[in-house]
Amino acid sequence: MLRKSLLVGSAVFLLIQLIPYGRSHTNPKVVSEPRWDSGATRSLFFKACADCHSNETTWPAYSSVAPVSWLVTHDVEEGRSHFNVSEWGPESEHGDDAADMLAEGEMPLWIYLPFHAEARLSAGEKESLVRGLRATFEENDSRSGQKGHGHDGHDHHGHDHHH
Repeated sequence: MLRKSLLVGSAVFLLIQLIPYGRSHTNPKVVSEPRWDSGATRSLFFKACADCHSNETTWPAYSSVAPVSWLVTHDVEEGRSHFNVSEWGPESEHGDDAADMLAEGEMPLWIYLPFHAEARLSAGEKESLVRGLRATFEENDSRSGQKGHGHDGHDHHGHDHHH
């Protein structure tokens, strides 16, 4: 009975690998970023948030194996759809929510942290990032519809991170 269960389980596992969803790990082009208040804010953001909120996602090896790949792909798609610093423009929203979600512990997602030690910010880093996000997005939102085009002098186009 145990052997039959293992065989069925293995067959199901192999079959779900054929489902195409979750296998495409391309990173769309970086179009524009907000006007970051500082390079330090941008650096902390990319350390803790960019995998799901930019087009510069680092895709780990486990993100290619179903069913984990489905969850990772869904989380990245969902994150980018709500708040994506790589496609920043006048229609972009939720920048002002980012600091609150970080301060309240809602972000990064709890499921993300065990596999991404770099995203576990110290209390000081978290406080700096919250402050920097508020400065970045409050400043951008106050500019009569201009919500931060362009970079902070860095060229970030064309980076695809496949792992």
